[in-house]
Amino acid sequence: MGALKITTSDQLSQAAAGIDDEQFRQWGELLEGRTGMVIPKERKSFLVTGLRARMRAEGFADYRAYYDHVRELKPGAPEWALLVDRMTVHETRFFRHQPSLALLRHEVLPAFVTESPERHNFQAWSLGCASGEEAYSLAMLCDDYFSCHAPGVMLGLLATDISQPVLNAARKGIYDRRCLQQIDIAFQQRYTRSLDLRRFRIDEKLQRRICFAQLNVLDLDRFPVADMDLIFCQNMLIYFDRKKRLRIMDNLVQRLSLGGVLIVGPVDIPVWSNPEMERIEFEGTLAFRRWTQAQ
Repeated sequence: MGALKITTSDQLSQAAAGIDDEQFRQWGELLEGRTGMVIPKERKSFLVTGLRARMRAEGFADYRAYYDHVRELKPGAPEWALLVDRMTVHETRFFRHQPSLALLRHEVLPAFVTESPERHNFQAWSLGCASGEEAYSLAMLCDDYFSCHAPGVMLGLLATDISQPVLNAARKGIYDRRCLQQIDIAFQQRYTRSLDLRRFRIDEKLQRRICFAQLNVLDLDRFPVADMDLIFCQNMLIYFDRKKRLRIMDNLVQRLSLGGVLIVGPVDIPVWSNPEMERIEFEGTLAFRRWTQAQ
């Protein structure tokens, strides 16, 4: 049976109506199975809004027809990627969580320079980078520190997200000029370039330090990343249930070098421990250092 197309006001009204509990359960299971993301009942309206937007774009008049269509798509299909993008809140900004960045600037980077004088590269990973503001913030901070204190150290930064549309935006590095107020004046002068009265872009030299790549964390086992000096993962774990959060955290430990640091959001995973990790005490943060490796 072909897809039902939206052609009348009655059909539009029907599509705008909410989904029932059984449909919500089915959509929840589909999204969790494909992405790991959990959408609780209190966010049902958020799910409906996202579905409605994609149904309108694709011309579907009811949720069941669209569900059947999406369920048969391969995970990498364009429509599936667009739907996942609608289901993810890309709330981010430059230098968003100051305590975590202060920890990086005053503890992590100095320790790296002092304890690894023979090292000439620092490998960092922004996990759940959204539209790139976090990755560029980390790159600015690290590049500035190494330029002043260890000019021989080169920065390499990996930035990943499940949403291909936001990654495309991140690669361009173009932002509204209102975002400039989030960036220190000295960093503005050094790392940004004006495009016009409304927009600015990140300096190309800094952009070249960053590799943006799509990643579904459910596929983390197949993602070839290791020996990271820093993993910065904030506001991403909230999409998963506790069991998946713990599994993701344990998996990330294995991607760290000895002495590498994992920084997560203060409320992302309040209770977690791993025998290879030690807690870093720094006000307002939740961070761990890999102090040993399992034999």
